[in-house]
Amino acid sequence: MSRNPHVLIVEDEPDLANLYAAWLTDGYAVETAYDGTTGLDAIDESVDVVLLDRRMPGLSGDTVLDTIREQHVDCRIAMVTAVEPDFDIVEMGFDDYLVKPVSKTDLTTVVDQLLLRSTYDEQLQEYFALAAKKALLDAQKTEAERSSSREYERLEDRLAVVRTKVDDTMEELFDQDVYHRLCQDISRNPSPS
Repeated sequence: MSRNPHVLIVEDEPDLANLYAAWLTDGYAVETAYDGTTGLDAIDESVDVVLLDRRMPGLSGDTVLDTIREQHVDCRIAMVTAVEPDFDIVEMGFDDYLVKPVSKTDLTTVVDQLLLRSTYDEQLQEYFALAAKKALLDAQKTEAERSSSREYERLEDRLAVVRTKVDDTMEELFDQDVYHRLCQDISRNPSPS
């Protein structure tokens, strides 16, 4: 039985944290933390997405973010903050950034996108692991040996299935409006040669 994705909201304004939680409870297992220390205590491998305020008393969101990344917790993090982004964000380890005020649509969209990107990452990891096994067997075994192997046939089948999933997920990512805008921004502002 699959579980609902686990979203942790770390926000020092309880009313705002509770509002975000109410917006997300239909599709997610939601947990709230009203300060950075409590947020860090709540981080474990079950957390899929963290919605993190930057400016909090005590441990700032920036410190919480750095600590999560230092602990190598496999989760996606979106900063949800009133702090306008500046060039300092370039070195920060978040996955997305929303400037308050945010709407229910903004919040659910960013959570959905982060979860989709996580799926894509997992699919890519599996794809490359399978492709590496196939390449090794292709180099070490003759065509006759590969043709007569059920394991090799299952590997090829699994590789084809995962490739299709990767392609489908990538297409879904690019079908979302935010990715179209991102690509448009990149094409309008090419990097200097």
